[in-house]
Amino acid sequence: MEKTKQKSKQKSKQKSNRRPWYLGIGPSLITACVVIGPGSVFASSQVGAAEGYSRNWIILSAALFMMVYMGLGAKLGAATKLSPGTLISDRAGRPVAVLIGGSVFLIAALFQFGNNLGVHTAVISMVEYEHWAVPLCWIVPLNALLLALVFGFRDLYKALERLMMVFVSVMLLAFAVNLFLARPNPLLLLRGFIPSWSSDMDISVLGLVGTTFVIAAAFFQTYLVQQKGWGKEDVRQSVVDARVGTMVMLLITLMIVSTSAAVFYQPIQSDIAAGTAEAVQLKSVGQVAEQLKPLLGKWGQVVFCCGLFSAAYSSFLVNSMVGGLLLADGLGLGSRPDQPWPRVLTAGVLVIGMCVAMAMIIIDAKFIPMIIFAQALVVLVVPVLAVVLLWLTNLRDVMGEDRNGPWTNAAAVGGLVLLLIMAYITAVYAIPKNLAKLRATPAVIETLPAETPVAD
Repeated sequence: MEKTKQKSKQKSKQKSNRRPWYLGIGPSLITACVVIGPGSVFASSQVGAAEGYSRNWIILSAALFMMVYMGLGAKLGAATKLSPGTLISDRAGRPVAVLIGGSVFLIAALFQFGNNLGVHTAVISMVEYEHWAVPLCWIVPLNALLLALVFGFRDLYKALERLMMVFVSVMLLAFAVNLFLARPNPLLLLRGFIPSWSSDMDISVLGLVGTTFVIAAAFFQTYLVQQKGWGKEDVRQSVVDARVGTMVMLLITLMIVSTSAAVFYQPIQSDIAAGTAEAVQLKSVGQVAEQLKPLLGKWGQVVFCCGLFSAAYSSFLVNSMVGGLLLADGLGLGSRPDQPWPRVLTAGVLVIGMCVAMAMIIIDAKFIPMIIFAQALVVLVVPVLAVVLLWLTNLRDVMGEDRNGPWTNAAAVGGLVLLLIMAYITAVYAIPKNLAKLRATPAVIETLPAETPVAD
């Protein structure tokens, strides 16, 4: 009896000494950094320019589904000490774990050049170099700096968490300043949250959904929670953390969309309604930066580029870690970022992305075959990741009393349906469109925004 009383006293002391919830936020901010990448910035700007504020309700819906799956990943990480790769291999076999990890690694590596190009665009837009050689040189030391971070820090998670907090702060500040300078219409902004549908909805809206509801990032939340050291007693804290991170992603996305709507769409909306003008069509994130200069001034453009740089550079490392860690875990070579093989495979994604981006800048080409292959993998892998996460969080021997309830499962199934729709659209629209471009101009292709499945 005395021992049980002592244990209960110790538990009450631990609870009383536990820090407030807001001081424990961390894993979800890392996820926010990997989701808000250059592809997300471009898609948000494109939707605001073409659709105004009218698609805010779609962004909110995608963010809510992301919140559900980030919560699943967080609960799984806190409820068990076993890694997802171990759980999958124990129940479905090692080949399944290797297939999932290998596919995510290939997707991350093939799309990593998008983050490099985002940094490249931010640099040349701010400093206005006239020749590619000088800004190109920045890609090498920036990647070298991250490689030093991967191999130099013993506690890689703690260093990553602190670094990503800085990047999140810069993004929030930069895009908030841009929003203030743009002066959006608050009534139209709020009206955009009222659901409406039009038959001519631009495909960029669907692209924005894909860069907001990123299932691989939600899956990665499991690893981040385990690296944080949270256990069963922290399941609730992990879910709160996931919700906070999702709200940060939603806020940043809405700020970018609203800024673009105020700058590009709102001034000519009466002309659009009269049929005498068309909405601005943005072709790259670089064009967004250049268009902001005459409208918001040089400093407005610089502030935007600071946010773009933070979005792209923060996605550098985390996107690489997602690919490297999932492959290492699938192979049974480690599930912690401070272990040797996860470090090596993370470095592999960084190097591949850097080399591809440098080649693209030098020859001014688009590696369409790589994008087509990566998009095909996305169609197959993304729904599988969602099914696996939903399956694992419903296993009683894994989750115990923290397994999903009926409402959580219903919301997760709704998100899975959305992912299947996105996969279908990618298969019947995006891939054929890129194949047509490849046949039309096989050597040099017009630059399109590069999006990462986990970063954007």
